[in-house]
Amino acid sequence: MIKVLVNGAYGRMGRTVLNAVIDDSELELVGAVDVVGGADAGELTGHKANGIIIEVDLAKALEKHKPDVMVDFTQPQVVFNNVITALEHKVSPVVGTTGLSDEAKEKIRQAAEANNTPAFIAPNFAIGAVLMMLLAQQAAKYMPDVEIIELHHDKKLDAPSGTAELTAKMIAEVRESHKQGHPNEEEKMPHVRGADYDGIRIHSVRLPGYVAHQEVIFGGLGQTLTIRHDSTGRDSFMPGVVLACKKVRNLKGLTIGLDKLLI
Repeated sequence: MIKVLVNGAYGRMGRTVLNAVIDDSELELVGAVDVVGGADAGELTGHKANGIIIEVDLAKALEKHKPDVMVDFTQPQVVFNNVITALEHKVSPVVGTTGLSDEAKEKIRQAAEANNTPAFIAPNFAIGAVLMMLLAQQAAKYMPDVEIIELHHDKKLDAPSGTAELTAKMIAEVRESHKQGHPNEEEKMPHVRGADYDGIRIHSVRLPGYVAHQEVIFGGLGQTLTIRHDSTGRDSFMPGVVLACKKVRNLKGLTIGLDKLLI
């Protein structure tokens, strides 16, 4: 059995992760942490009380329960410290919280190697989203003019999404950078054309009613190609989270992206 602690347990994603861990026969929920404690993790997810009480001190919970894996769905401003704390306790973090900078990821890589404890980060745990990114990368070899539109619920704190950022990076690996649109194009409102990543425009939409969605639009002579993925419920991320929990301890250093686990 793989022992799992869920950090951010009270959140919408955290509760969904709790449920997935409890229901999986190969995983054992041994701890749960959030800024507010006291609830029973089983009751919180509609199960019978299981005696796993949500705690507020991550370091103490890691020391007490000694999990193999910590799943983190918290906030961008605290996720880095959470990950470092887990690695210092020889616990492998599986991170779904987005907003980590490249500098922070490099520090996590160094900490993982220094503590001989593998870490895993995924901008998106939905297997369909991973396939969308891989297909977009292939399409960009033949249709290099592309824009990305990502749409999320209005409670999401970071923009663009980690999925959109990773998609742009993957596309940039296979096409030459170039400015898209008319060379004399003028923005009459600042940023109306979206963010610019290596010539790729990224647009972020934040509205109630959305969960997590992205479309990658390619344009060519007389044609367009749209690759779109929609997560209509948070349970769409759980097969990827469970897979990462089961595989992370066999990795080395820091691994980024669910596609690395699907090979």
